[in-house]
Amino acid sequence: MKYAPKEELDARIGKLKTLMEKASLDGAFFHYKIDYYYLSGTMQDSLLYVPVDSDPILFVKREISRARRESALGNIVPYRSTKDIPQHLKPVKRLGMQLDVIPYNDVVKFKELFGDVEFIDCSPLTKEIRKYKSPFEIGLMEKAAEIGKKVYAKVPELLHEGATEIEVGGQMEAYAKSLGHEGLLRVRSLNYEAYTWHILSGRTGSIVSQSDSPMGGLGLSPAFPVGASFKKIRKNEPVLIDFGICYHGYQVDQTRMYAIGSMPDIFVKAYDVCKEIHNRVLDKVVEGYTSRELFEYSKELGNKFGYGDYYLGYKPHKVRFLGHGIGIELAEFPYIAATHTYPIEDGAVFAIEPKMVFPKKGCCGYENTVHYTNGKCRIITDIDENIIIV
Repeated sequence: MKYAPKEELDARIGKLKTLMEKASLDGAFFHYKIDYYYLSGTMQDSLLYVPVDSDPILFVKREISRARRESALGNIVPYRSTKDIPQHLKPVKRLGMQLDVIPYNDVVKFKELFGDVEFIDCSPLTKEIRKYKSPFEIGLMEKAAEIGKKVYAKVPELLHEGATEIEVGGQMEAYAKSLGHEGLLRVRSLNYEAYTWHILSGRTGSIVSQSDSPMGGLGLSPAFPVGASFKKIRKNEPVLIDFGICYHGYQVDQTRMYAIGSMPDIFVKAYDVCKEIHNRVLDKVVEGYTSRELFEYSKELGNKFGYGDYYLGYKPHKVRFLGHGIGIELAEFPYIAATHTYPIEDGAVFAIEPKMVFPKKGCCGYENTVHYTNGKCRIITDIDENIIIV
């Protein structure tokens, strides 16, 4: 077990309080377990309160002995009902709550508890500070990447004609879990669920589904219509494997291409273009391009190389992002996307994933998790970048 050190939590809470002061907040509640885990170091059933002028209080419903063992916070108290909470707090006028994720009924309860208090959405504050990864966090992501490298190296042993996509995905998952992969990829969303086994072969790579990605895959049923399916993998067709790894809550994302026998030339050439776009965009990150400029530049390259109709999906299913931040959630700041206007700043970690989709034929793509620091882009997911032929 690796517990977040006290100095790590102190630094995070210190940054949060600075942003709270700017937002004129007297205090803030964190119900969403991803954020209270980030700030407290435990994911036991809890509620974190951070006052702007004193130490945070972690209210724990279950299980407090584990919470006290896992968290370095000094003030951890039990509670059974939200009615128990106000007695521990000073009077406040402006109170932060995570209004993007907290159920409406919970907001109503807190309004009843605190009376004439103004509630402000504080989720943007944690999203902002989580954009920058500390050495402690980078270490966990590097461990996840080490697991990923071993899992991808295992693929040639698992890939054979007649194996189904989900069979290969299940075997990869079992092996990954034996190395420490936690299996669950977390996302901040009402209806989107992340999963590990995004394995698409041949024509399933051109199937679009509900997920915001260039290709969705067939999935296993109408109840889970994305990712690997029961389709059998055949010789001489592209096999895209986009398999995320999670270690101690921290994720890395990577995509590579495989084939049995041979890879059709159309996908070989497109894959080379994906790698070229990937590398050139990283050069522009270093030059200080904004997120939107990076995205538009990648589209220009896709058109220049003759793949405008296939780059990031085919019409009308093209996506409007090239990359996304990653950490304890699969999609964090910063984004490389059409609607984001900031540059990539020092300390950020993001996944960049140029992909091509050819209608009724298949797909290809290349993806890495990248740490931008000291003016350089360092690829964390150090996996063989070549197409692997089995």
